[in-house]
Amino acid sequence: MSHPVAPATGGGRIRTPLPFPTAARPAVADQQLRANLHRATRTIRAKRARVVDEVPDWEALRDAGSAIKADVQRRLPELLEQFEASATAAGATVHWARDAAEACRIVVALTRAAGADEVVKVKSMATQEIELNEALEAAGIAAYETDLAELIVQLGEDTPSHILVPAIHYNRAQIREIFQRRMPDAPADLSDEPAALAEAARVHLRRRFLSARVAVSGANFAVADTGTLVVVESEGNGRMCLTLPETLISVVGVEKLLPTFTDLEVFLQLLPRSSTGERMNPYTSMWTGVTPGDGPQTVHVVLVDNGRSAVLADPVGRPALSCIRCSACLNVCPVYERAGGHAYGSVYPGPIGAILSPQLTGVADNASLPYASTLCGACYDVCPVKINIPEILVHLRQQAPHPPAERATMGVLSWVMRSPRRWAAALRLARAGAGPLGAYRERRTGARTLRRLPWPASAWTRSRDLPLPAPQTFREWWEKQ
Repeated sequence: MSHPVAPATGGGRIRTPLPFPTAARPAVADQQLRANLHRATRTIRAKRARVVDEVPDWEALRDAGSAIKADVQRRLPELLEQFEASATAAGATVHWARDAAEACRIVVALTRAAGADEVVKVKSMATQEIELNEALEAAGIAAYETDLAELIVQLGEDTPSHILVPAIHYNRAQIREIFQRRMPDAPADLSDEPAALAEAARVHLRRRFLSARVAVSGANFAVADTGTLVVVESEGNGRMCLTLPETLISVVGVEKLLPTFTDLEVFLQLLPRSSTGERMNPYTSMWTGVTPGDGPQTVHVVLVDNGRSAVLADPVGRPALSCIRCSACLNVCPVYERAGGHAYGSVYPGPIGAILSPQLTGVADNASLPYASTLCGACYDVCPVKINIPEILVHLRQQAPHPPAERATMGVLSWVMRSPRRWAAALRLARAGAGPLGAYRERRTGARTLRRLPWPASAWTRSRDLPLPAPQTFREWWEKQ
């Protein structure tokens, strides 16, 4: 049975991003979000820095992780078939899904075949990407998130705003209110103390774990030579989902493959330090097919393309598939810290979302995301597998659709800038035209900027000021000195 990597079908399940900055949220909510993000990302950055400094060969580990992922991308069809053979030999059943719709149909059919009308879920970005919860609900199957932050987001009828900390935009009082409103067994006197909130969630979920017949997971890694799947997590909910139900369905993006089991030595050092700032994850679960009398006796693996073949076909954008979902790039990104994850309108927020989502769905469907960056390069510096995010962002900006007026303007500017003489003349003309206005604005506001312009330039000044030409260029200043 031949299984080439499936051709992309658009992967159109990722939402269109909101404009920057987000105007839909009240100012108070924005202030809370920024405060939460600043506090959390600063804490995680500091923890990461400490544990990374403990590893003398950290850069060598990053190089190794990057090289392994590049090898996977070169040999992906071969490794996928090897994984299928290994997992099947161990008792698992492997399914192939070209897009989100096909993946959802497979999971719904498998759940129905197991005679279940509910599933418990391990935190999985792949299932969020394909909107599996919505598909299960439409089929009359209840999906229960068991990760604490994902549970908060689900009960609040919201979407995650961070890869690692999905409920980062909530405070304790809001979580307490959500639990009391949406969790029937929450204590009437529930306080907003973290221990009390965690205990309420633990009691609520325990019944789900003990009664569920089907669990749905993702995977951090899938090992081609053994057919092993790996999930790392911090709460123990994953271990419950992976061991108690009779049937386990794992939805795995095709890029999650590693060639050999020994490659985990590299990634199980890179991932915890880059994500939670820990030396190792509290829970690392591995399973290979079915073990008689131990754990789920029916194991399915759904390998999902959903646009990844299109990413693989682009030699510049391809490294985005190396991402191990650690969220280190989010924690150092000034744009993410200011705007928050919801502003990206994608399951994958932050710098990695700005390069991955447009490629999965087509750049035209997420044309604004490659511009959600200052190109400062901090994301590249911390990425554990050395994805050159700024380079890919520039590449995607070139592919994004541009209105005719913008293309004509950029063409004129390119012509002017190609000649030092034309550029100098244009600067002199701009200074002469804007000189009186610049002097007036400087006297009035202390800055040579315009805050409002008429349409169509209002699209620029709606979220930023327009600087006016300086009275003299650097070269002119230098000559006088």
